[in-house]
Amino acid sequence: MLSREAYASRAKVFAPLFIKSGRGPGQGPGVRFYDDFRCAGAGSVLHWRRQTAPAMKGGPAVHIPGCLTTELEIQPFEAALAAAQAPSPDYDASRWLYVPNTYREYRYILATRGERPLICVGVNPSTAAPGALDPTLQSVERVARGNGYDSFIMFNVYAQRATRPKDMEREMNEALHRENMAAFAWALGQSAEPAVWCAWGTVIEQRPYLARCVRDMVDIGRRYGARWFTAGARSKKGHPHPLYLRSDSTLDPFDAASYAAGL
Repeated sequence: MLSREAYASRAKVFAPLFIKSGRGPGQGPGVRFYDDFRCAGAGSVLHWRRQTAPAMKGGPAVHIPGCLTTELEIQPFEAALAAAQAPSPDYDASRWLYVPNTYREYRYILATRGERPLICVGVNPSTAAPGALDPTLQSVERVARGNGYDSFIMFNVYAQRATRPKDMEREMNEALHRENMAAFAWALGQSAEPAVWCAWGTVIEQRPYLARCVRDMVDIGRRYGARWFTAGARSKKGHPHPLYLRSDSTLDPFDAASYAAGL
């Protein structure tokens, strides 16, 4: 595990690489820097504070992992959830649930507050944060509302941030996976009949450990009576359609147990 000094040194090296943002059609590429980097907690968790939403406008952002998650001290989901319930200077905590509540190398949950949430499951998180939704989360919000849900809970099969799935770590971090499954159980517990929209696409084949993650999710879902759905056409191998869909896309029942058994 890296020391505080090692993280501080790494922060100076990797800060320019974490967010790359286009300036819009025909305007060429631009580079955005984080405005703050620091070590926190026990001195081994690297926190990045992203720029405000207006600074992020103009094109898609890219998160490039700065290290393996095994080099980090992973914050337990319960502790991260408790911190996320408190007011934040960076966003409206009465509208958003952001776990952890600062920008890190991993994310368990990004959600809007409501009484009837749709749980959406992608492969892994990218750059989205409260008030600065990436195209994936914008699609989630549209489809959730279009299907009668008043809010959404964005969850991912694996919690490591990496805009490009090929940048995901090659070996699963067991500690991160364990806490991510705790987050999934919490999300399911927010509804009497939790609805789970599977939307990870063929990217699920990117890493072998992702199949195990899905099987673990299905096992947890059984305990909570989860109802599984997809939207749009599935791939030839039966993978759920990814997230980029129209707001009037309907949710179709999905036999997640049979699918997971065949992964």
